[in-house]
Formats: sequence, structure tokens, C-alpha cells
Amino acid sequence: MRRDEPPSACAHGQPIVGSVELDDRLIPLVDTGLGNSAYLLDLGDRRALAVDPSLDLRATGRAAERRGLRIVYAAETHLHADFLSGARQLSADHGAQILASAAGGREFPHTGLADGDEVDIDGLTLRALATPGHTREHLSFLLLEGATELAVFTGGSLIVGGAARTDLLGAEHAEELARAQYRSLRRLATLPDATAVWPTHGAGSYCSAPSGAQRTSTIGAEKAGNDLLSAPDEDAFVARLLGGLGTYPAYFGRLTEVNRRGPSLVTAPPLLAPLDAREVRRLLADGAVVLDVRPVVDYAAGHIAGSLSIPLRAQFATWLGWLVTPDVPLVVVRDAGQDADDIVWPALNIGYTAFAGELDGGIDAWTASGGEVRTTGLTVPSDVDTPVVVDVRQHREHVEGHLPRAELVELGDLAARAGDLPEGATTVMCAHGERAATGASVLERAGRSDLSIAVGGGAPEWAAATGRPLDDRA
Repeated sequence: MRRDEPPSACAHGQPIVGSVELDDRLIPLVDTGLGNSAYLLDLGDRRALAVDPSLDLRATGRAAERRGLRIVYAAETHLHADFLSGARQLSADHGAQILASAAGGREFPHTGLADGDEVDIDGLTLRALATPGHTREHLSFLLLEGATELAVFTGGSLIVGGAARTDLLGAEHAEELARAQYRSLRRLATLPDATAVWPTHGAGSYCSAPSGAQRTSTIGAEKAGNDLLSAPDEDAFVARLLGGLGTYPAYFGRLTEVNRRGPSLVTAPPLLAPLDAREVRRLLADGAVVLDVRPVVDYAAGHIAGSLSIPLRAQFATWLGWLVTPDVPLVVVRDAGQDADDIVWPALNIGYTAFAGELDGGIDAWTASGGEVRTTGLTVPSDVDTPVVVDVRQHREHVEGHLPRAELVELGDLAARAGDLPEGATTVMCAHGERAATGASVLERAGRSDLSIAVGGGAPEWAAATGRPLDDRA
């Protein structure tokens, strides 16, 4: 799994800085797993601005190194709930000046900005715009050359096709903040149509209301195509925004305060120390969890009893943070070809450091030591015929179409609701198989047996193979 930055993707127009296209100086750094974009802006003279960097600075560091850049500014649009900020780390490593809202109450050195404050960044100007809604202290950063508005870093305010959610401070504040979000988007919409829009949250982010795959835009494009901006009045806007919100990972409730205090500096990522089978048994007896990150087929073919399966992929950290509390010691089981850095860095990015180590020699070493191994059946959607079918997708996915007898239990709720499911042989389904494998492992940990995982597709593949219609009822 790699997180290389994609090519610059300002799809609607190319603002000019002097004789250089601004797109050529902007490097979006997309984390497809968390659904976010950080940005690195080449300011010239080997200096750069980073916007909303995460603590996993590997892609940021590679991009800066390729261009020979030193990051001298790190701007934060808001106190993030979905990842740990890398701004403090950049300050320590590069001497970067941190630019952030004065209203955020951060407890580490930074330049606190209020609405209208401006910072000269090597001939360009960064102007703070108060845009509350996603969070109370939220700032957007307007980039200007002289009096010309070039682009705006909108963070979790205006995003492509929508706006970021307003319920992270609790459901009781969601409407109040949605009304603030309405005013913030209306303010941003007064910028010139050609102004580039560079949001932090995008497709795949649980901070976002649903949006498309495109990650950057322009003010004009959003005025023409953003459903929220087309709402006829504030009440309609609020209804549309709040009506599009689903559940979000449990760890979101912890990281805002960590970011306010300032994440601990990283001198080196945690290592996966080798553990023999005897040490693993001792750790399990003391309450550790085996985290099996192997592909679904490998987990199903044989795994340590009670393992939690979270196949290593872009969304790995999301499900780790949703299903495991950060204080639980983790024993990793991985395949030899899986990079340990792609396990520990995404975990560190959401504040998870409690790695006890990894099973030395993998599952073969466990088997050789006489350890108990469980298997889980695999099936394809067309062959699903068990009495119980559990759909672990999000609610919005479920109502787009599901097997007529499938019970919706979102993966994040499955451990708490396992005892409510009917008895009998059970198939767990999602869209492809990875979440289904995690769901099956959650049910196994809850004492269920006779489980199978649907792989290679989900409800649409079942309908295509059987010729039977899907159900779209909630």
C-alpha cells in the first residue's frame, strides 16, 4: 500500500502567479483511506507552505525532497477529528511557522489568526477567513497575489459538491453549526468564480457529507453544481446537510483534544517487535488483541482464534480506530510481503501506538507451536444461501439496494449488536469482502460460529447472478 501524491488536479481553471501556473506549484497529497487532501505549495526559493498536514508525513516529506523544499509554513484550517496534525512535527523538523485560528486554544507555539488577518508568504498573501460550521474555530485561507484572489484552502467548509459535517461536537450542536456553515459557504461564494477551491475533506472522508470523486474545484463550479449552495434558503440548506450525514468512527471523539494540546513529537515510528508463540499466548491472556492484517483469503484459510481481521488497505486505520480502543495492546499477524510501515504509520496517524509486536514467522509459526487455528468459509454473492445474512455496510449503502432478507448492522455497531442477531449459519456481506471479513471476525470474537464471508462483490453481483431484485427499504 502506497500513498504517493497524485498529479495536481485543479480541474476548473489555472490561476497564474507571475508567469508560472499555480497548478504547477501546488502538490495535493491525497490520503484515500481517510478521504483527505493535504497540500504543499512551492513558494519559490526552495520554501514551501503545507496546509492541513497529517502526522504521517511520509508523502509530504517525499514531495518536499523531490523539489528540494524546506517547509517554512504549516497552516491548519481547523482542529482535526479524523487524524493527528503534523504541523507541530513540521515546526520541530523544519522550523515551520504554524498558522492557525487564535480561537482554537492550541497549547503549543503558533501564530494565532483571526478573521481578516494576513500573513505574507514570500510575496503571496494568506488571508484568514472565519468560516465556522464544521468546527467552531474553523478558518479558510485565501491565497492572494496583490489584490487578486487566486485560491482558497477551504478545509472542512466548502468542499467539492457539498460541505463537511457539523455534528462532531455532538448531535445537539449539529443544527446550530449547520446554520453557521450556511453563512460560511455563502461568504465563500462571493469570491470570484475563477478562484480555485482546495478543500481538505473529500470523497471517502467521514467528515464530509457525500460528494463525488473530484477533490478540487473553483468557486464558479461550486456555485453551478453544489447542491448545498443551490439550497433556496437557510432552512433548506440545513435540512440537506443534516440529511446526508451518516455515522463516523469512534476515534473522532478523541483526536480534537489531542490536536488542541499538540500531538507528541515522533522521533521514530513504533516498531513491530518479533514475538514468539509463547509470548503471544501470554499477551492474549493479559488482554491483548491479535490484529490480523492479511488478505481475506489468507485470514479465512487459517487464523488465531479470536483474531480481529482488518485487511491492510487504504481504509485500514479507519476500521482500527472504529473497532479498537487505543489502550488495547495489539499483536500483529501479517504476510511477509506486507510492509510494517504501512501498518504502524496509519495507526500512529490516528493516535494508536500500543503495538506489543508481531507474531514472528506469522501464522505458520503459530501452527508449528501447536496453537489453535480457526477457519472461516468463503462464498461468492451468487451462492449466499445461509439462514442469516448480515449486511455490514453503511446505512446509505444499504438503502441503495440489499438482499431482501439481509439484516443491516453497520460494522461499527456489530460487536454491540452481535447478541441480537438470529441464530443459525450466517453469511456476512459488504461491497467487496474486506469489511465482511472484519465483521465475521467480530462475530467470531462474540462467540458465533458457522460463519462465512461473501467475497468478490456484494448485493449488485447477487442480483445480477440470480436475476432477483434488490430491496431498497431501510
